[in-house]
Amino acid sequence: MAGSSSGFVAGLTVAALATVGFLAYQASATVPADLGSPRAGTSPEATAKAPRNPAALPAKSGTGVRVVYALDADRVWLVDTRGKVTRTFRVAPSAVDPAPGTYAVTSRSNAVTGSDGTPVEHVVRFTSVDGVSVGFSAAVDGSMPQADPAVRTGGIRESRADGTAMWRFATIGRKVVVVR
Repeated sequence: MAGSSSGFVAGLTVAALATVGFLAYQASATVPADLGSPRAGTSPEATAKAPRNPAALPAKSGTGVRVVYALDADRVWLVDTRGKVTRTFRVAPSAVDPAPGTYAVTSRSNAVTGSDGTPVEHVVRFTSVDGVSVGFSAAVDGSMPQADPAVRTGGIRESRADGTAMWRFATIGRKVVVVR
């Protein structure tokens, strides 16, 4: 009896090994011949040289719910509690830049005349530089002119739609992180 059960087990083992061998052969027959070869654009050098997504949230831009403003990219990101970008958009920078750092929204105005004489709405201020208030705003006429460097203004202009999103998101005390 011991001899017949060991023969049965040996037979199952041989059948299992044959099945595994057959499946391995089938799998190897479907692998591309160039599987181990580097592909164009996928080498570490190519990846390092690939252009960065300009809309990607900058590294080291803080944590938690926040507004991120990148001075060099002229771009803003609105970031939710999970660290997910809910909106990103380009802005026209002001003539006066705030220093990189972490700020908080200090005041808001629904509609005023900007320091350049343009009627603006949804003004969200977060700092001042040498007496010039710096904040985000949208021109009522929808324009986003480049700031005149000869005139010290602190209005960072956004489109009206982006201004509305900023107004809803950036309440008093909301963190604003400025990065280079």
